[in-house]
Amino acid sequence: MMKKIIPAFFCLLSSTRAMAQATTDSVVSLGKKSITLSEVVVNNKLNIPVFIERIKNDTSFYKAFRNLHILGFTAINDIRMNNSDGKMKAGLHSRTKQVRVNNCRKMETLEEQVTGDIYDEYRNFNYYTAQMYASLFFTKDSVCGETNIVTGTAFSTSGKSGMEKHKEQLKMLFFNPGKRINGLPFMSNKTAIYDDDMADYYNMSVDMGIYNNTNCYIFTQKVKPENKGSVVVDEMTTWFDSNTFDVLGRNYSLSYDAAVYDFKVTMEVVMTRYGEYTVPSLIRYNGNWKAIFKNRERGVFTATLFDFN
Repeated sequence: MMKKIIPAFFCLLSSTRAMAQATTDSVVSLGKKSITLSEVVVNNKLNIPVFIERIKNDTSFYKAFRNLHILGFTAINDIRMNNSDGKMKAGLHSRTKQVRVNNCRKMETLEEQVTGDIYDEYRNFNYYTAQMYASLFFTKDSVCGETNIVTGTAFSTSGKSGMEKHKEQLKMLFFNPGKRINGLPFMSNKTAIYDDDMADYYNMSVDMGIYNNTNCYIFTQKVKPENKGSVVVDEMTTWFDSNTFDVLGRNYSLSYDAAVYDFKVTMEVVMTRYGEYTVPSLIRYNGNWKAIFKNRERGVFTATLFDFN
């Protein structure tokens, strides 16, 4: 008899906890958006309209990457291009050091291991994924006169074509996920996930927690199952410092399938502090994409940044 009672007790306990969670969580409406708040967020009296507006206009994520232009650091770079079976066909593993002197920065390669045809005969990258990585983290020559100012800066595909245009589009998705992005065929209006026009496509929630020993608000936006395939940003979770509202970390999944191209990408970005600067310390990317007239690419890269100075 006791054996029957114990499982029943735990079932009742689980059910009670679930009911308690349902009653303590709160759903608020903001425009056409419905946002679920955890009990701790409700008790903390977070101003949700102000919070969402902060998220929409956040520049701290982009600024953290801009800070890399004015600092020195060491990076471990791992780029892998895979076959359809997941085995690596080309890759690059290296340790690089960015040195900044007299308002200029340059990169030194300390170690490098090359696999397959990652480079062509002129040491240019053969793969779009690797080219994108290089445009974000590598420099061939000295770059001078840069700042970390983000106010007034904007990404634009105007005047760009071919690879340069693709690079700019990917940077838009990478640095400004959730904002409307012009110049992306068939999906410009599908990236603005905070707008009321996209509200019915997502479930949204706000919670509180600890991220890298810092109190934070956790904002999650996940596409509803019935709308999968109708959006670009499938899921995004962002950890915001509860005091400064700076982005501490972000995980996001992007996908789209159009007549001329398709892609499926997941990314993870972890921030750290160096003095007064917030900087990325870990970036992970896993992407599968195909554009018309180009071979399908399955790329995975990890950037680990440290020794900031």
